[in-house]
Amino acid sequence: MKKTLLAAGIAALMCSSAQADTLLGLYIGGQIWSNEATGSFGEGLDNQSVFEFDDENQGSFYVAFEHPIPLIPNIKIASTTLDTVGGTTIESDYKFNNVTYTAESTLDTTLDASFVDYTLYYELFDNDLLTFDFGLTARDLDASINVIEPITQLQSDLDVSGIIPMAYLNTIIGLPFTGLNIFAEANFISYDDQTVYDAQIGVSYAILDNIAVDFDVTIGYRTIKMELNDLDDFYSDLTYDGFFAGAVVHF
Repeated sequence: MKKTLLAAGIAALMCSSAQADTLLGLYIGGQIWSNEATGSFGEGLDNQSVFEFDDENQGSFYVAFEHPIPLIPNIKIASTTLDTVGGTTIESDYKFNNVTYTAESTLDTTLDASFVDYTLYYELFDNDLLTFDFGLTARDLDASINVIEPITQLQSDLDVSGIIPMAYLNTIIGLPFTGLNIFAEANFISYDDQTVYDAQIGVSYAILDNIAVDFDVTIGYRTIKMELNDLDDFYSDLTYDGFFAGAVVHF
């Protein structure tokens, strides 16, 4: 069903008209993100446990290609890793992937997640003062979750994968004669008790800016929300947020 909705949305987007970039462009960017994970997960909406997660440094990168053909969208592919470990002491019985842990048990968890975003987008504005892009993203999510009770070694494992269709917005505001830009980007969707968003805001500074290549450094703040309802039997209400630093090269 999600793949059908995604295909229909992309088809509708490709039929719309928008102003395209006037030059071919290749963007390669990456960032190191120091984030804190908070929240809960479990086997149902009413069967979730809150875990205390460790702070982690995560990596992400992207490649984007822009062209001057008006009706064909530009494309961006981005990859992000979200790996963390945590623990909790449960106050009541907790069930995860058909394994039941009794009240007062101390649990450890390893939550390894990553996703690749495939985004098709159009440029509504593209100049030194204002850039505004809009489009659709298919988020290909993969996660592996392990829950273990260290004393008894009772444990459960769950592998999760799925495609999440999301709206995409991106804007850059240039500050003349400074080499600085303010940028904001977001992917988001909300439906059927599910809310997923990935938003960031920051400042970039042009270290190099000429006809052949541009090189910018970036700093900012990013937050990801994953409130999932039965994605491969996985229910969650997780948030990752923190500051990042990165760089972007434009050919």
